[in-house]
Amino acid sequence: MEAIHHQVVIVGGGTAGITVAARLARLWGKRLDIAVLEPSDKHYYQPLWTLVGAGVAPKQITERSEAAVMPRGVQWIRDAAAVFLPAENTIRTRDGKTITYDWLIVAAGLQIFWDKIPGLRESLGKGGVCSNYSFGTVDFTWQAIREFKGGNAIFTNPSGAVKCGGAPQKIMYLADEHFRKAGVREKANVIYMSALPNIFAVERYRKTLEKVIARKAIDCRFQHELVEILPEKHEAVFKSLESGERITLPYDLLHVTPPMGPPTFLAASPLADEQGWIDVDRQTLRHRRYANVFALGDCSNLPTSKTGAAIRKQAPVLVKNLRAAIAGQVPDATYDGYTSCPLVTGYGKLVMAEFDYDKQPQETFPIDQSRERWSMWLVKRYLLPLLYWHGMLKGRA
Repeated sequence: MEAIHHQVVIVGGGTAGITVAARLARLWGKRLDIAVLEPSDKHYYQPLWTLVGAGVAPKQITERSEAAVMPRGVQWIRDAAAVFLPAENTIRTRDGKTITYDWLIVAAGLQIFWDKIPGLRESLGKGGVCSNYSFGTVDFTWQAIREFKGGNAIFTNPSGAVKCGGAPQKIMYLADEHFRKAGVREKANVIYMSALPNIFAVERYRKTLEKVIARKAIDCRFQHELVEILPEKHEAVFKSLESGERITLPYDLLHVTPPMGPPTFLAASPLADEQGWIDVDRQTLRHRRYANVFALGDCSNLPTSKTGAAIRKQAPVLVKNLRAAIAGQVPDATYDGYTSCPLVTGYGKLVMAEFDYDKQPQETFPIDQSRERWSMWLVKRYLLPLLYWHGMLKGRA
């Protein structure tokens, strides 16, 4: 089969891929031949799934067709990357295509490993087992919260990288508040089983969240990883990362944040580091070994939280550096690790955490963002989706 060639190939049509494609298209127009390799026909605004799972937003507003977000003038190759041959500037696809490129941008996101926890896949969507981490399951989270009448409501957080590090606890705070409104909180044990050593990595926001936990009387048990679900017994099995001991807890509601990691096809490629993430310079986003390769977003090994807000700051840096590289110049734009995590602490309450590589606050608004605020809730619920659909994905923000 004859190879397909494009000047720039972007692997992934999610947040990172479309944002970069839109910026490149706006900058160069028809002067640059750009293709996006993406198998899915749907595009999702996933940050809103927390609020969908809490009954605040309909999930339909988080979904659009991939065709609707593909930038004008960009070629969409509806296929999936299977093998990378960066020494030959070549990609082989799932459907047998051979694609060659001058420049490669990897924006393939991360992979959710539903099957790494025995009992999870067959439990989801029934018996109180729910997860906000897919479009197909997020509805049941709200159903499980509404139908909860008491007992153990357990919320998990795995070790390793996840989409938006704060999301596993946000749904817990919202569920707690709903339980109070429904008059069942006194019959409930709200338990947070997290594999991490504390509630949040940045001290400024951690102090606020510790107060939220105390106020809500939530039972937090850190360094505990979910390793198995026994649906017939309504039991969840956890492993202590300190002692190795296994602890079994009965559940009436179990919200699972599943394990995540680099996509398998990326982890097996020459582009990956030892952990399977795409190996790029943390400032320029250029690959450490292949000069015509860049990466951003969740699939990269950038030591920052994997959020859409991080991508919003990474994309202009990557585009500027790609432009310099194409012109034969040294890329000099730098990314400082900025990320944001809008920490929902209840209905109408939100802590807007923003910080950099060094875990230093890098706040946008002229207020104390470490406080719970209604104004920041409005930003998350209404402003950020508009910024996403009409700003980031159009190459404007």
